[in-house]
Amino acid sequence: MRIDILCKPDAPGSCQGTVENVREALETLGVEAEVHQFHDSRKLIDNRVYVVPALLIDDQLRIAGRVPAVEEIVNFLVERPRYLKETADVA
Repeated sequence: MRIDILCKPDAPGSCQGTVENVREALETLGVEAEVHQFHDSRKLIDNRVYVVPALLIDDQLRIAGRVPAVEEIVNFLVERPRYLKETADVA
């Protein structure tokens, strides 16, 4: 699983709350994941993100423009296997 957190290049502290909440959600579930924090405007443009912080789980935009609560992140992580199963059935 890959989790990306997108931030503005000129404001590195704006995403700290999102990073902390992601870490807490991963600890709550006992899940291991690659967590990357980007301060690159090109990454924002490529993902069509106009407001930060933004949270992407497996390259799918989940939240943008606010710091997600730990419960929200847990819900996104729990529903992920169901999403992958539906995609595998189609392919």
